[in-house]
Amino acid sequence: MTLSKMLLSATALCAALAFGTAQAAEGESIIKDRRIGYVTTDLHWTMYQTADGKAECPRGLSPNGPREIYKALFPNLGPVESTQLAREALKMYPRDMGGNKFEYIEVAGNIAEGLNLDGKVGPKDFTSPLGEKGIDNAFYRVTGCNSQFRGPEGQLQLFANKQIPDFGYNRILLEITDVDDLANDPDVTVTVSRGRDPLLLDATGEKVAPGGTQRVDATYGAKVIQKFKGRIKDGVLTTEAHDGTWPWQIFGGVPRSLLVRDMRFSMKLTPRGADGLIAGYFDNESLYRWLTSWSTHHLSYGQLEAGEFYWEILKNADGHPGKDGQMTAISSAITLNMAQVYIEHPQKAVASIAAPTKADTAQGARH
Repeated sequence: MTLSKMLLSATALCAALAFGTAQAAEGESIIKDRRIGYVTTDLHWTMYQTADGKAECPRGLSPNGPREIYKALFPNLGPVESTQLAREALKMYPRDMGGNKFEYIEVAGNIAEGLNLDGKVGPKDFTSPLGEKGIDNAFYRVTGCNSQFRGPEGQLQLFANKQIPDFGYNRILLEITDVDDLANDPDVTVTVSRGRDPLLLDATGEKVAPGGTQRVDATYGAKVIQKFKGRIKDGVLTTEAHDGTWPWQIFGGVPRSLLVRDMRFSMKLTPRGADGLIAGYFDNESLYRWLTSWSTHHLSYGQLEAGEFYWEILKNADGHPGKDGQMTAISSAITLNMAQVYIEHPQKAVASIAAPTKADTAQGARH
C-alpha cells in the first residue's frame, strides 16, 4: 500500500470513529433525566408488496367495490328507500347480510410483515421477508389484495398519513422512562399519550424534524394514556403485551380508536427517531367501525365494499374467542414512524389509567 493510500485509510478510519463518537454523544445528550420521547410522523397498515403484486395476488386485486355491488343488487334502480338507503343500512349493520355474497380476493402468498404474537408456528402463519416463521398477520390476508391498503397509491395509506400533521387526535407520543442506554437496557417503561402542540417541520415544510417539544394532553387525552413495560436489546425496543387502544383518525371530524388485544411495540430506536410496529389482535368490531368512518364514496376509490370486508374479517379472525366460539379479534400490525421530541408534563399529576374496554373504544371520538 502506498503512503498516500495509507493516509487516506487512516483519515477514513478517524472520520468513522469520530462519527460513531458523535452519535454516541448525541444519544447520551438526547436522554434527559433517563427519559426520551417520540411523536408519530407516519403510520399505515403493515403491508408486504412485490413490484407487480403477482406473488401475493396472482388473481389480481379485488374487483368488487361499492359501485359494482350496488349495480349488481339494483340493476333497475328503484325508490331511494329500497336501494340507496337499504345499501347504506347494510354498511352500518353488516350482520344482516348473513355472509359474503360476492367474490373477495384474499392474499395467496405466504410472506408477510409482522410479529409472532403467540410464540407458535401455525399452519396459517406467514413467514417474514427475512425468513422468520410464525408471523401472525391475518388482517393482511384480508387487505393485501385490496388497492385501498396498498402503497403508495392506496387511499387508506394516503389519507391516514395526511391526518397526522392536520389533526391533533393523531398526535400520539411514546415516552420511554428509566432508560440508561438506547442500545441495551433490560427494564424500561413506555407511556403512550397524546401531544398538544403542532409538529416541528423541517425546511421543506413537509417532513417532521426531530427536536421539537410536545406537551402531554392530560385532559381530553386522558384515556389515551397507557403504560407498557419493556426492554431495549441491540437498539430495538420491545414491550410486554396487554390490551390497549390506538387513536387513529382517517377522516376529518370522525375520530376513532382501535381496541387492540395483547398490544405490543417493536421499535428500532435512534437519537433522532423510532421506527417499527404496533402489533396485536385487533378487535373485529372496533376495526370495522374505524374503517366505516369513511364514506361509501371514499371506500369506492379502492374497490372496498364494507359489508363484504366485515365478513372477511370474521372469517379470518384468529384471536380471543367469544362465548359462541367465534374469534373476536384478528392479528395484524401497524407500521409506525416517529421523530424524537422533548415531552413536557402538566404540573398536576395524572391518575393511573385503567385498561381500556370495548365501551371506551365505542366512545373513542369523545375522549
